[in-house]
Amino acid sequence: MNESLPDDVADVLAAVLNGDTAVRIALRSQVPHLSVRARCTCGCGTAYFELDASKVDPAPTGPGTVVAAEVQLVTEAGECPGEVLVFTQGGYLSWLEVCSWSDDIAVSLAAARHWLQTRS
Repeated sequence: MNESLPDDVADVLAAVLNGDTAVRIALRSQVPHLSVRARCTCGCGTAYFELDASKVDPAPTGPGTVVAAEVQLVTEAGECPGEVLVFTQGGYLSWLEVCSWSDDIAVSLAAARHWLQTRS
């Protein structure tokens, strides 16, 4: 976990980047050099990153802006109210977005963190 990242962001990012693909391994190597530049003001928890790209190599995601990793959120009742997406720009971590698909279930970074921890 990165001490410069807030715990909620670090926990959700770790869950979404879990796995052994080349992209996810490369993105995890960027996390120690990552900080949160800004957060969405609507309350969803979306976090925009700042990264010192001189200290890491880009992930093999391709050029431009790419959804490099994603995970659907599943509640204890089995409902899928949204997802978390990790975006890269030019292979570098750019932002973590919390998306809601439901008007009935509040989806936030805190809720995503809870649902991701309960499925482990």
